[in-house]
Amino acid sequence: MALTYTPDPEIGKPCPDFTLPATDGKTYSRSDFAGSDAFLVMFICNHCPYVQAIQDRLVELGRHFEGKSVKIAAISSNDADEHPEDSFPKMKELAEAKRFPFPYLYDESQQVAKTFGAVCTPDFFLYDRSMMLTYRGRLDDSWKDPKAVRTQELKNAIEALLAGRKPSADQTPSMGCNIKWKKA
Repeated sequence: MALTYTPDPEIGKPCPDFTLPATDGKTYSRSDFAGSDAFLVMFICNHCPYVQAIQDRLVELGRHFEGKSVKIAAISSNDADEHPEDSFPKMKELAEAKRFPFPYLYDESQQVAKTFGAVCTPDFFLYDRSMMLTYRGRLDDSWKDPKAVRTQELKNAIEALLAGRKPSADQTPSMGCNIKWKKA
């Protein structure tokens, strides 16, 4: 595991297009998430301890915004040959066990992660109604201990978009395991 931090956000950058299969048996494209005030793309995986530590909080975040003008997609791009726990069948098991309230998409080619510029798990990209990047930071101020959370930056950024405001420009990078890229 190589600890990796997200780079400074490119605020205003458009959301890349994508088409990926999901654990619910459907295939999703960017257009499936259009028309909402906020669209959150989360690069996660099954095996990363940073993601495992926040999985329940991600589910809680998804449930909090159900019925609101927010759409969420989780994407796993890790090399499943080297990390079998990140395989599509294991992704299905996790999504069902945790009852993910958002689709969990599989980026087997890793091209979507590269197009987004994703570097680690978790890596969050929040887009506004125009599908322009408004936030790329951490979930909250305590990746490891949910009881120590004092500031929920990602949730606050989504709430700002729902209220018609821009999220704070002061964004703390997310950190986690580097994406497990396939060997050339």
